[in-house]
Amino acid sequence: MPARLPLAPRMLHFAALAALTVALTAPDAQAVQRKQAPAKKPVASAVAKRAAAPSAARAPRKGTTKVVARASARSVRAPVRAVAAVAPARLSFGQIAGLHKVSDPLDLASSVALVMDQDTKEVLLSKNDRAVLPIASLTKLMTGLLISEAHLPMDELITITQDDVDTEKHSSSRLRVGTTLSRGELLHLALMSSENRAAHALGRTFPGGLSAFVQRMNDKAKLLGMMDTRYVEPTGLSSQNQSSAHDLATLVNVAHGNALVRELSTSPGHEVAVGSRTLQYNNTNRLVKSPAWDIGLQKTGYISEAGRCLVMQAQVSGRKLIMVFLDSAGKFSRLGDAERVRSWVEGMQPAGNALIAAGQTSLRP
Repeated sequence: MPARLPLAPRMLHFAALAALTVALTAPDAQAVQRKQAPAKKPVASAVAKRAAAPSAARAPRKGTTKVVARASARSVRAPVRAVAAVAPARLSFGQIAGLHKVSDPLDLASSVALVMDQDTKEVLLSKNDRAVLPIASLTKLMTGLLISEAHLPMDELITITQDDVDTEKHSSSRLRVGTTLSRGELLHLALMSSENRAAHALGRTFPGGLSAFVQRMNDKAKLLGMMDTRYVEPTGLSSQNQSSAHDLATLVNVAHGNALVRELSTSPGHEVAVGSRTLQYNNTNRLVKSPAWDIGLQKTGYISEAGRCLVMQAQVSGRKLIMVFLDSAGKFSRLGDAERVRSWVEGMQPAGNALIAAGQTSLRP
């Protein structure tokens, strides 16, 4: 019979065996514990799951539905805004032709400019003045001149029809189809606030109809020596209505001699009664309200192909000036160009004249 170990060594032997057994089995036990214990969920995932849970499962907290709806609406709208922000703007004819690359000492925003002494015909400033570009609503200056010279009854009532609705640019108008105004009121709105339906109705109701009126517009341009000018309709919505700064200066000079055109084009505002409504119209050129300016005639214009345009007759430092600005890129930059020219002329020496000329070659984009 083998001898038994003393008690103390036996206890140490059993303790060593137990420790070895625990060491060998611990990894499996920990793995089983990790497998059985539920994993902690990220806060974001838990919130998302609660948000996605059906309303029948739990009652939404007060205000939660509106917050989630607004968040969803923002997430839907965000890509649309991003696309709109990167959409390229439509270039004007002047930008396509590179006219804005021509610099001038006054740093004008308009790619075409001409400033002329009305009495002496002396050119004080010219920039790309022979370029032929779309002229937008500057067209209405010729429209108004011809209507005034025709001596048609200004109190004759004219009704806006579907034919007067803009199908080219789809521009809006407060003159609804069926609106009836006098010829004089339509002329006022066309020259002062550039009302397209008013201008079209004036041409449509001209003796012989619209085609006869457009022919009269082109005949008048040739008679005045405006050889760079062409009209296809009386509003300026078509980019085929084109002219040069020199031709437009000629038109401004002639139109300034017409008292009615002078008065209506520089009117600050006008109210018209349309049925039970009274409509307030304002001048598209805010300079007419400025005490710093003495404007005898003006007309603004804009379509994307033409940029922002402005023609004026104004007295500056005792001189009668004709100003033409075409293809300005900013909404108010054409007015800023006029202010620059006025400051420049006011700063001239009384006995001396300066000439700024840039981009004199004839350009026809």
